[in-house]
Amino acid sequence: MTDYAKRRTFMVDTQVRPSDVTKFPIIDAMLSVPREAFVPRDKREAAYVGENIEIALSRVILEPRTLAKMLDALELSGNELVLDIGPGYGYSSAVIARMCEAVVAVEDDADRVSEAQSALSELGADGVIMHEAPLAEGAAEHGPYDVVILQGGVESLPEAISDQLKDEGRIACLFMEGALGTVRIGHKSDGHISWRYAFNASAPVLPGFEKAAEFAL
Repeated sequence: MTDYAKRRTFMVDTQVRPSDVTKFPIIDAMLSVPREAFVPRDKREAAYVGENIEIALSRVILEPRTLAKMLDALELSGNELVLDIGPGYGYSSAVIARMCEAVVAVEDDADRVSEAQSALSELGADGVIMHEAPLAEGAAEHGPYDVVILQGGVESLPEAISDQLKDEGRIACLFMEGALGTVRIGHKSDGHISWRYAFNASAPVLPGFEKAAEFAL
């Protein structure tokens, strides 16, 4: 029988802590949430590997290091409302819910929403609302949000998403240019988001977050 708890500890000790993520709430959440419960059944053996897990075309569960470093850079506090875009089967939302007031998780696939709800319910993650919609639409009716995080690559951030971020709020985006990606943290002030570099990572670009095609005459 697979000892997932041991794998979870190993993941944190070899992928998270060595990446300079030492904040207790992040370490505690990643040690507590059973990642294997939030991946497709046929991929559970790969739940704790240090790479993205593909779950559909252009969709992945981000590697633990990338998620942990995003959360570290966002500096979540316990009373915040977080918009989690593209959490797949809900792993990132379950982790974030242990660190803040509530999470609104946007997924564009009905089956994934249903499976995520079941997994979150079994875990007792009452602070997560699953919302089915195109990822690029977000969930304006539950916002505005203190924090926005995207679980995949971005070439262009839709206005609909930036508009749902509160003034003085923060957003974490993995901007992709070809195969290379950079996570940047945005701070919103007077309706404008200013970005700063956080770290390098890579993931497929989320549906709806591609750069608009440029036509040359």
